[in-house]
Amino acid sequence: MALITAHSSPYSVYEQSRLSVADVLVRGAEIAAFCAANTDAIDHNGAFPVKEFELIAEAGLLAAPLKPELGGCGLGINAAVTCELLMLLKQIGRGNLAVGRVYEGHVNALQLIQTFGSPDQIASYASDARERHKIFGVWNAEAEDGVTVHPLEDGRYRLEGSKTFCSGSGFVERPFVNGPLAGGSWQMCIVPMEEVATVSDPAWWQPMGMRATASFKVDFSGVELNASALIGQPGDYFRQPWLTTGVLRFAAVQLGGAEALFDATRQYLRDLKRTTDPYQQERLGRMAIALESGNLWLRGAADFVKAYAPIFAGYPDQPNDQADKLVAYANMVRTAIEQICMDVMQLCERSVGTRGLLPPHSMERIIRDLTLYLRQPVFDAALANVGQYASSQTKSTDSLWSYESTEC
Repeated sequence: MALITAHSSPYSVYEQSRLSVADVLVRGAEIAAFCAANTDAIDHNGAFPVKEFELIAEAGLLAAPLKPELGGCGLGINAAVTCELLMLLKQIGRGNLAVGRVYEGHVNALQLIQTFGSPDQIASYASDARERHKIFGVWNAEAEDGVTVHPLEDGRYRLEGSKTFCSGSGFVERPFVNGPLAGGSWQMCIVPMEEVATVSDPAWWQPMGMRATASFKVDFSGVELNASALIGQPGDYFRQPWLTTGVLRFAAVQLGGAEALFDATRQYLRDLKRTTDPYQQERLGRMAIALESGNLWLRGAADFVKAYAPIFAGYPDQPNDQADKLVAYANMVRTAIEQICMDVMQLCERSVGTRGLLPPHSMERIIRDLTLYLRQPVFDAALANVGQYASSQTKSTDSLWSYESTEC
């Protein structure tokens, strides 16, 4: 279903095309404040942050991940503004992790299109995001009945099978729905959801947290696509460093959730007049140190991405001998921020006790959401990759992760 029509926006297309990165961050902070105030209203299974994404569309944030020449700010594709992208994602995550999860998927999808798509595809899908306010996403998770892509004699393609964890089901109208071709290589495909018939299973989504993401199971069997819906070449989705570098985005959203938890914990203790307790001060101090460490990791990652190539994770047709280092660094950031978030949750729980973990206190919901969101796939493999890279190098420790430092 369409979330918002172009004429309902208080910002004209011309104004959105002139939107600066600074404007985006200001509007992102305003939207995050609304998200935080509206969390309880949408914290139930099957809900979706409709009003939040109406505001995101009105503010031009659906177009912000596009290159400036396409009417955006380049957030997510231009490497020079990676730090600003991560700060935006963190802002939205601080407001509501469910909103951050869906918006991060939108940024991810537009980055893939602008990296691997043809000029015609890039122009068409940019128009969808900029003028028609379509939400994009990446629905790649699946179980035993996963999606396969079958070529037809007329040059079209038929999908068979299902995807799981389809965040934004019923609202994301341009999801990537990838699957293997006959040869076994995965092909990226974009499905125009309003033009096809699919079967959604809301009952599949019964989570402890992230309820408002509407991450249902969707059966795409029988959906037929034109060749223009296929993005890039078979195997491009799993190419490195693009695949792993993307973890920086969801790590930023997660850190925003941890910051919201710190704010809620501190306010709870203030209301009880317990901030002078030395043990509470010690816990708050440890939380503050952990969160600042997370911010330093994000800024270091932004510097790394900026030094690596002009566009996010580089150009597909230009090999870069630093790709392995970028992958390992991204995995370090993901691992470090996951631990930071877990530490902040534990310190919060010890600070507020049982009473503070009961509704309507926000700590209970944030912990549920963050606990589920942190469970990203292949954690052990990500950590092992860092060790594999470090053990394969002969450089001294002080130069192992060296790169050209830039100012955020």
